[in-house]
Amino acid sequence: METKERMISSPRYQKVAIGIAQRIVDGKFPLGQKIKSRSTLASYFNVSPETARKAINVLADLDIVSVRQGSGVIVISRDKAIEYLEKFEATAGLKEMKQDIQRSLLKQKQELDAMNKMMDTFLSQASLIRKKFPFEPFELLLDHDSANLNKSLADLNLWHQTGATVVALKSKGELLLSPGPYATVRKGDILYFVGDDFAFSRMKNLFDIL
Repeated sequence: METKERMISSPRYQKVAIGIAQRIVDGKFPLGQKIKSRSTLASYFNVSPETARKAINVLADLDIVSVRQGSGVIVISRDKAIEYLEKFEATAGLKEMKQDIQRSLLKQKQELDAMNKMMDTFLSQASLIRKKFPFEPFELLLDHDSANLNKSLADLNLWHQTGATVVALKSKGELLLSPGPYATVRKGDILYFVGDDFAFSRMKNLFDIL
């Protein structure tokens, strides 16, 4: 059984405890054997004697080793060492998954923020262009069902409802410039109109276009 090395932050004493447990499972520290002194373990794992002591205490609390006065640290259970490693792996896996989710959410937020900035820039530029070229018409395809279809421009009273002035109507492939008040608007037609920045959204709402 091998414990995967993970980059997840863990206390150093826990890493030492895992290292000792792994050696017990691998048979390097057999049952009944006295484990090296704390100072030797500290040197082996490149930690302080206090860290090695904490690691031994963790294993003792789990009945993997026994700390006996005058006899030192004795290995008493390989099965519990296996159980400890399995629990650590499961916990570490959950932590790693949590970190992956957090990284993914952060990346999505950064991408969304970038898209919002791009959209703000686009809308700002579009607004400047419309102000510089105020007669560049909006274009609206009437591709949704609406109670306001099959009505004449006069009946719709567009300017009063939306602030838009229709400059052209494309119906069945034919473009009608400056359509009169009796021109009828049907599904599939394209309206070309001018107006302020809110005219386009008002026209969409009028014809139930989301």
